[in-house]
Amino acid sequence: MALIYLAAFWSLGVQILGLVGSHGILPVSDFLHYIGYEAGAKHFWVAPTLCWINNNDQFLLFLCWGGVGLSILFLIGVMPMLTASLLWVFYLSLTVAAQDFLGFQWDNLLLEAGFLLIFLIPKPFQVHFKPIVRPSVIVIWLLRWVLFRLVFESGLVKILSGDVNWAHLTALTYHYWTQPLPNVISWYVNQLPLWFQKLSCAVMFGVELFIPFFIFCGRWGRLIAFFGITGLQLLIILTGNYCFFNLLAIGLCLTLLEDEHLAFLPFGNLTKDFLQGGIFYKISTVFLAALVLIVSLGLMADSFVRFPLPKPVEKLIASVSPMRSINNYGLFAVMTTERNEIVIEGSNDGEHWLPYEFRYKPGNVNQAPRWATPYQPRLDWQMWFAALGTWRENQWLMAFIARLLQGEPSVIRLLAVDPFKDHPPKYIQATFWEYHFTNFKTRGPNGPWWQREIKGMYCPTVSLQPA
Repeated sequence: MALIYLAAFWSLGVQILGLVGSHGILPVSDFLHYIGYEAGAKHFWVAPTLCWINNNDQFLLFLCWGGVGLSILFLIGVMPMLTASLLWVFYLSLTVAAQDFLGFQWDNLLLEAGFLLIFLIPKPFQVHFKPIVRPSVIVIWLLRWVLFRLVFESGLVKILSGDVNWAHLTALTYHYWTQPLPNVISWYVNQLPLWFQKLSCAVMFGVELFIPFFIFCGRWGRLIAFFGITGLQLLIILTGNYCFFNLLAIGLCLTLLEDEHLAFLPFGNLTKDFLQGGIFYKISTVFLAALVLIVSLGLMADSFVRFPLPKPVEKLIASVSPMRSINNYGLFAVMTTERNEIVIEGSNDGEHWLPYEFRYKPGNVNQAPRWATPYQPRLDWQMWFAALGTWRENQWLMAFIARLLQGEPSVIRLLAVDPFKDHPPKYIQATFWEYHFTNFKTRGPNGPWWQREIKGMYCPTVSLQPA
């Protein structure tokens, strides 16, 4: 968890000013001003973030790089409950402040696992981790419950969506090239025959729909679940860029192991001699378990079986939802069957256009798909979602284009290539292209990784007003 937090905060630290800084794409000050106007006295509960205290660029950097420092302290075991609590508070603050750019399921998963992590530490005032202190069995089972929901709900949404590609086991023939950020291995796996893709899809369903139940089937069942779920997560890591998501899932899988399975590690055997937590710790974990079970089961009933919830449960869910620490999960309910890319181009005369190149998003067809994990290029990810809709549905994209016309350095740094280094362009347009992976024959020894075909304009050509 410390390493995952470290990756998450570091990833944000090098991007945050361009995303939501004072001159970023979606300045957090504007967002909080709007929330304050709409929510009034309830503003902090509606948007729980430390940025209400201060939202300037220095404070945003403090949250990011302070999170990195806290992750290192937590890694070496310094004041574990305090550092775990601060890590959760800092990441929640950034998740709220970053708006569209931190609305992903793995951000919520990190908050949920991070919140439970606080209660995994039995001694609130211990200065260093002590191997002789045994964590609560209740909290261990709550973390296993998170893992169960994460994996099982991911399979369930695919079944309930009615998508024919999942039903016919052909979804993976599209997945490797239509996923948000493929890597170079994605290209090679996409070349495998149809029977292999269907078999892979069937195995994935087996892991997501059946293996999670082994979590509740004793120590040997949990071993089966550990290897099954971990194996699937490793395959996803190899064939796509999902930042720390799969690493976090593997971290949760460690809760399925017994002490003797980790005895080869210096801290592996924790239960030879242990101290139990105090009475307050025991009571708090019982209340925590009740809260997590009621809210998570309520969310599942509401989302998957449309079961009407009792009013008290609805109110409880509404009251805790801003904390983003008890969630529903499930990616790719409906498989994307085409890949449309937005190409941003600038010009000084309205006739000759030069493209802006992103760091990881497909653009130049000769550029091999890049490896990003555990880093998440937030802007590149949002460009994938923007291509699924229209420019009117993605006002953040118009704000991004405005920053390019202004030549804003913090935003330009989010890109790989700025073709207008000396002076920003007078005009910007966004064209719409359909992309496909090439095959072995088309690519040859040094050919393109992608082939593309223009579909038209994504948004009108724009320029800045004189003022």
